[in-house]
Amino acid sequence: MIAIALFAFAMVGANPHVLIATNLGSIEVEVDEQQAPATAANFLRYVDAGRYTGGRFHRTVTMQNQPDKKIKIEVIQAGVNPKFEKEDFPPILLERTNRTGLKHLDGTISMARDGADTATSDFFICIGNQPELDFGGKRNPDGQGFAAFGHVVRGMDVVRKIQNSKAEAQTLKPPIEILSIIRK
Repeated sequence: MIAIALFAFAMVGANPHVLIATNLGSIEVEVDEQQAPATAANFLRYVDAGRYTGGRFHRTVTMQNQPDKKIKIEVIQAGVNPKFEKEDFPPILLERTNRTGLKHLDGTISMARDGADTATSDFFICIGNQPELDFGGKRNPDGQGFAAFGHVVRGMDVVRKIQNSKAEAQTLKPPIEILSIIRK
């Protein structure tokens, strides 16, 4: 009985893991519900609704394909199945990194956005440390940064394969298909 109670206690604080299956391999991500609860819940509602199945990694940002940017980053970006693009859930409030304590490090998963409080379903994964994506960073002119909400625990080799796939400018050609994203 004591072992069962200890196991149950250990599981209370455990963050969920999701498995992103692509046609290039799988990526396992730990979603940080404790540090970024609203952003994690937003991502997981798309996962649980099956909106990413049939989605795609559609963007790769490398040091070479952003010649007009003073602040360069390296990320890959993905979105929902195109048939759901017009059916996004309402945008969420931006959970800034100065409040969550999370940083845009190698393997961090974060929500894409235009303005503050506009993130819906697109997400990106960092390749290398990207401090300019944190609160106060200069990649976005508003300085608010992006909402990091977890990190890759397995599959950075797949992330790098996606980043190095054929692209025109920053658009992957063809996009890398997401076969599924499910809770593990």
